Amino acid sequence: MRKAFISPSKYVQGEDELLNLGYFVKSFGSSALLIAHPDDVSRVKDKLEATAERFAVTFIGSDFNGECSRQEVARLQGIAKEKGCSCIIGLGGGKAIDAAKCVAEGEALIICPTIAATDAPTSHSAVLYTPEGAFDDYAYFKQSPSVVLVDTTVIANAPTRFLVSGMGDALSTYFEARATAKSFSRVNASLPMGSREGFTAPAVGTHAALALATLCYEMLLKDGAKAKTACDCNMVTQALENIIETNILLSGLGFESAGLGGAHAIHDGLTILEGTHAFYHGEKVAFGTIAQLVLENAPTAELHQVLDFCLEVGLPVCLADIGVEHITMEELLQVAEKACIPEESIHAMPFPVTVKEVAAALATADRMGKDYKARREAK
Repeated sequence: MRKAFISPSKYVQGEDELLNLGYFVKSFGSSALLIAHPDDVSRVKDKLEATAERFAVTFIGSDFNGECSRQEVARLQGIAKEKGCSCIIGLGGGKAIDAAKCVAEGEALIICPTIAATDAPTSHSAVLYTPEGAFDDYAYFKQSPSVVLVDTTVIANAPTRFLVSGMGDALSTYFEARATAKSFSRVNASLPMGSREGFTAPAVGTHAALALATLCYEMLLKDGAKAKTACDCNMVTQALENIIETNILLSGLGFESAGLGGAHAIHDGLTILEGTHAFYHGEKVAFGTIAQLVLENAPTAELHQVLDFCLEVGLPVCLADIGVEHITMEELLQVAEKACIPEESIHAMPFPVTVKEVAAALATADRMGKDYKARREAK
């Protein structure tokens, strides 16, 4: 049986770690194209200046327009070529990171997340959008970033909601990996460079990836609430360090090398509901995880453990928590239909899944979350 595991070449995390960014740039050459939103650059300007001086490197500004589109990627690649940049840096949140991946195309790439809201920094994939911000396509590259450099001081000073959203994304990792392992489904790590066309030798996840996904869930339960409190105080504690590693590294390696299942497909379905648009990816994935557990008829004790965790850290447990106060059966079926399109990860579940079953799981998860929350609040 063919198996695959993918990871960044180096993962480094710590307080004020951006002060060492120049060291990693130096391993490629003397200059780097910096792809970042101006607000993120201003947040870390002093550190960038200090590391540039210390290691005698130059950061080339890109005036990133905030959208990871084919047009913007082409423009940025032109700058990198014109300026002779030795490497590419993606600094900030999701779209800056994705744009950097697309510009680098799997070579000499440093990722510096300034929030821990998703598990995207370690992966070898990116999402492309149109210049207007609509979804375009997924892009896959021959390898993950060369370096993922995480400054925990920067993340501790970002809004706590980002960290909690990252925990929502990480929450799904174990349950989706478990389902994918049972079904022997292909994992994201098996995808080839740039395209999925002509690829006929799929790979399944490794035991190592499933172990990391399991540890991801264990760390959330152990340190999630403590990390949230530390972030509320803008302080770096060991618990916060552990959850930053969980959100970015454990979840990133877990999803890419152990696979996705129902939770992320249900997230994708939920995006058709306008009320959900103000909520972050991980917040919707958290509710998608509850719905997946209902779909697979998980033990009651496991469902309650997940609900308790979500309520403790402030993650959604029902549709109202993600902006959907009322939903019709027609809307439930539309969400379920989108979650069940042929290319969705819900088909990695270890049993056949129908649209009606997903709609039923959504409605049941919604009622279960509402009732569970009400009982907790009544105590």
